[in-house]
Amino acid sequence: MMEQWERATFAGGCFWCMVQPFDEHPGIKRVISGYTGGHKENPSYEEVCSETTGHYEAVQITFDPAVMPYEKLLEMYWQQIDPTDAEGQFNDRGSSYRTAIFYHHEAQRIAAEKSKAGLAASGQFSKPIATKILPASPFYPAEDKHQEYYKKNPFHYQLYKEGSGRAQFIRDNWKKPPSEEELRNILTPLQYEVTRNNATEPPFQNEYWDQEEEGIYVDIISGEPLFSSHDKYDAGCGWPSFTKPLRRTELEEKFDTTHGMRRIEVRSKTSDAHLGHVFDDGPGPDRARYCINSAALKFIPKSKLVEEGYGQYLNHFE
Repeated sequence: MMEQWERATFAGGCFWCMVQPFDEHPGIKRVISGYTGGHKENPSYEEVCSETTGHYEAVQITFDPAVMPYEKLLEMYWQQIDPTDAEGQFNDRGSSYRTAIFYHHEAQRIAAEKSKAGLAASGQFSKPIATKILPASPFYPAEDKHQEYYKKNPFHYQLYKEGSGRAQFIRDNWKKPPSEEELRNILTPLQYEVTRNNATEPPFQNEYWDQEEEGIYVDIISGEPLFSSHDKYDAGCGWPSFTKPLRRTELEEKFDTTHGMRRIEVRSKTSDAHLGHVFDDGPGPDRARYCINSAALKFIPKSKLVEEGYGQYLNHFE
């Protein structure tokens, strides 16, 4: 299949926080932080922050629309921002932190206008949608230290995302988790004990330990993709084992000293569900073995990826 790369450009406040949400998804080649929409050629970060250049902080995404449709990117974009704020984003105030969708051709403009109108009509927010839809203009990549900031400075990135108010806004408005009462109704008793109380299911007596069918494994609570059958192997331990996750940014690792052991716990970042543990005795180049409870997962077979809303992962199996 021939790849047909396109560009999408979004301004969503501080560009440090606008890379991770799009990075590592199927069909996305690269995500670059930069400046656009203003009059100054090749501006510096300091010049843009001075609010004298007219530029927005933005990200430019190179993507394959056959794998990652532009409409899906728009959906992901809205869920990273406060679209009702016309003066900046969260604690970051000023014109360079405003939100905007910069379209590269007429089909993108139409899709953006439709997406914005749909959001306005949804009743998600009581205030008007302030995000502008503008024609794309020259995009100037930011300095190297600002590229992939979330990877280069993970601790400061998390502090900044929480401290700025963005993370809490997303949790409250876009990814509000089910209540404990709702989870008890949604999950089986075993699923609840594993994901909420850090329990471990019996080895060799769980749903996916010997599963060999092609497909992906998603978070039982949030539905976020976590692992692929391509990276699954029989570790002989009686639980599903993987050499790597589909998206490392969706996992959170914590030091675990329970039961008199020293281990690294793996949790799902979106739902805060306990998944299992990661060990350093795997067969891959990174030596990682993600030992995961079946009860924390839902398997989506390759044949149902499109039907279940995971069509962008189809090419992962081609």
